[in-house]
Amino acid sequence: MKLSTRSRYGTRLVLELAIKFEEGPVYLKDISRSQDISLKYLGQLVIPLKLAGIINSSRGAHGGYFLAKDPETIKLSEIIDILEGPIGIVDCINDNNSCHRYKTCSVRFFWEEVNSNFYRSLEGITLKDMVRHYKALNI
Repeated sequence: MKLSTRSRYGTRLVLELAIKFEEGPVYLKDISRSQDISLKYLGQLVIPLKLAGIINSSRGAHGGYFLAKDPETIKLSEIIDILEGPIGIVDCINDNNSCHRYKTCSVRFFWEEVNSNFYRSLEGITLKDMVRHYKALNI
């Protein structure tokens, strides 16, 4: 399984906002420059994150984007769900109709277990954890 660019870049976007959480709003152009992500792409990512209540924006001279919640309360799983949709390492986990062997597949149980473990890992990571790691790297 591979997360999309959308999820990877979206995570970097919210991480940048978490790093600057107490500094006020951040311009997308500054995030674009520091994270090496195109401004146009960031513009597409902020829409679902804003609709989901993860980020917010303000207009004006001191405007920009900021986290709508404390980084400690935002889990990596939320960001991935918003940008990627439900995680499923195989199609049959989220769509019973994707395979005619759905009810009799002996391997499906194990795919569900792997998927659950992966999702639990994402749920165990908050933006605060990511900021702490960022600061430990002295970037």
